Amino acid sequence: MIHVKFFASVRERIGMGEIFLPVPEGGVTVAEVLALAEGEAGVALQDAHLLAAVNLQHVSFAGVVHDGDEVAFFPPVTGG
Repeated sequence: MIHVKFFASVRERIGMGEIFLPVPEGGVTVAEVLALAEGEAGVALQDAHLLAAVNLQHVSFAGVVHDGDEVAFFPPVTGG
């Protein structure tokens, strides 16, 4: 299983803080995890400006996710 977490406006848009998804054979990319999560929640996030992390490390959407990984999606953050 992949533990998928959503933060800030992504959490509000998708309507939940986390979900668990089964891992397809051979693993998946972060982009594929996002697509699976969208299907599960019935909400499109592809047009949102998102960042992703796998196991607390920032990654690109081409990064590979394996069974037992935690994937987080969140909006870019600025500060001052």
